[in-house]
Amino acid sequence: MSASAPHAPRATSGGSVLPPWVKQGGRAILAPLIRLAIALHLTPNSITVIGLTITVIAAILIASDVLLVGAVILTFGSILDAVDGGLARAQGATTPFGAFFDSTLDRSGEAILFIGVGAWLLRTQPDPLLPMLALMVAMGGSLLVSYAHARAQGIGLAAEVGLAPRTERLVLMIVGVALAGFGLTAGLIGVLVILAVLTVITVIQRIWHVWRLSQAVDIVANKEN
Repeated sequence: MSASAPHAPRATSGGSVLPPWVKQGGRAILAPLIRLAIALHLTPNSITVIGLTITVIAAILIASDVLLVGAVILTFGSILDAVDGGLARAQGATTPFGAFFDSTLDRSGEAILFIGVGAWLLRTQPDPLLPMLALMVAMGGSLLVSYAHARAQGIGLAAEVGLAPRTERLVLMIVGVALAGFGLTAGLIGVLVILAVLTVITVIQRIWHVWRLSQAVDIVANKEN
């Protein structure tokens, strides 16, 4: 449901770690869910709140060591995360507040998820120092990726590029939690390390991308003057 600034220079979010067929499959799932939401007379903002609630439940389950159920619930919450935007567009109900509300609750849900995973690490790992460091870098990097996108929109540019936008981060977290649920704790820790690296790279990619766009805008402005 995010809205970009009018006439902002656009660019495709190439270089994602997810293959195109995964995203195409996700879009195929969304269509019937959007129709169901319309039939139930749900609003995009209500879907956003429901999605956050589901994420909170998943985080509590993860912190309580109910990892596989938490991963399944988190998957459903992540799907709802995309439904609100599609529903808003289908209903012609995209608004500045809706975009703000969606983005704010998305960031809240992501932080809560990381907190749930961190609580699980502290409860279950004999030496959680290194996994917690990876988690903190991944969480900080994730929030900075989203901030870079929002700040670019605020100055009239687009910054959707990078290896680890929100969907990719959620998929990786779900995989990591599921692996830990099957007893492969190293898989979750590995995912946290990968997220830490990818989010830092993505922040750098977005800074570089916005710098290039801003230079192009300055050149056009100078020519017009």
